Amino acid sequence: MKLPINMPKINLPKVKRYLLVALASILLFSGGYWLGREGFKVEVKKLGRIQVSRELPPDKSALDFSLFWRIWDNLNAKYYDKSKLVPGKMIYGAIQGMVAAIGDPYTVFLPPTENKMINDDLKGSFEGVGIEIGYRGTQLAVIAPLPGTPAEKAGVKPGDYIIGIKDDGKEIDQGTSGISLPEAVQMIRGKAGTKVTLTFLRDNTTDPIVKEITREKINVPSVILSYVGNDKSTAHIKVIKFGAETDSEWNKAVKEVSDNPAVKGLVLDLRNNPGGYLQGAVDIAAEFLPNGSVVVSEERGDGSKRDFKTDRYGLFNDLPTVILVNGGSASASEILSGALRDQRNIKLVGEKTFGKGTIQEPEDLESGAGIHITIAKWLTPKGTWVNGNGLEPDVKIENDPKTTEDEQLQKAIEVLFTK
Repeated sequence: MKLPINMPKINLPKVKRYLLVALASILLFSGGYWLGREGFKVEVKKLGRIQVSRELPPDKSALDFSLFWRIWDNLNAKYYDKSKLVPGKMIYGAIQGMVAAIGDPYTVFLPPTENKMINDDLKGSFEGVGIEIGYRGTQLAVIAPLPGTPAEKAGVKPGDYIIGIKDDGKEIDQGTSGISLPEAVQMIRGKAGTKVTLTFLRDNTTDPIVKEITREKINVPSVILSYVGNDKSTAHIKVIKFGAETDSEWNKAVKEVSDNPAVKGLVLDLRNNPGGYLQGAVDIAAEFLPNGSVVVSEERGDGSKRDFKTDRYGLFNDLPTVILVNGGSASASEILSGALRDQRNIKLVGEKTFGKGTIQEPEDLESGAGIHITIAKWLTPKGTWVNGNGLEPDVKIENDPKTTEDEQLQKAIEVLFTK
């Protein structure tokens, strides 16, 4: 099927770098930040070398920080091992506590090293085992193993509960039900060639699954294109995440498909895609929808709403399409899936999605630190909030672990050409 490729792309202003990702990839509180807004000012120049002023800003003069300074002074006066009293770490611990007090695992403070690493994640390059993690209820869980990574090769599955982590002799003895994402990621991530042992519980099983996994340098593309079906007339585009390189990789795949006259249909594969930038979901949705179509609605705490719409002519407007999803499809993947089903009645095939319905806004701070703040919840064009519920597929099917066949993909092709 030959599709037009010469339609202009309308370059309207992009939305902010909103982040929709059901992982908290690299979170360890040990970097620089200005703490001036909530009571006192700290300039971090090097870990342990800081300038601290106890003077409150005029607009915070009503706040009582006497308890904070009392504890600070008591620690410095009485704690037996003075080498442990590193002012930088103590300040970052205070920031960690302030952010954690909100009770939202996706609102997080990122010191410089970890902020850089999470940005590297979105670029598709990092060292680790290759799993995206989040929460199912209050329990730490696998959102998705990335394709071709040590975690996938070890048999880690989306939805596996992580109940134990052991790294270089450090072990969480009481399980992980109360562990923070920063603590979990700190233990799971590490240099290539080192090992981490993870203990999982899987739905419908009672015996723990223990995996010792060797970390590797991981480079993961955002988009993979192949042709499937008996006559190779079905384009299979797998979007692994909505990262920094997704737009260019997607456009390259779209051009190849549009130049292929043999293509009769498309399977858009969002399985195990944990999310990423909101703009990536909006841009890809534009490939399938008329200009001006609502992709997602953002609802703020004050009740205000904002619609994100397509801003160009979509090259796949008339191409028969089916979407593959599973429990590892989260956030931006759910936005894209929900929009295409609501607006074009494109069918979802596979398993129920993860169910993360909030938007985070990342901000880079001084000294390379960063913070992700949950600013809103998002709704599909028909007003569905997926948080905690996910999207139910139109055609439910699971892959048979006893075979090497991709039954979900085969079902998607079948649905694609069923009148």
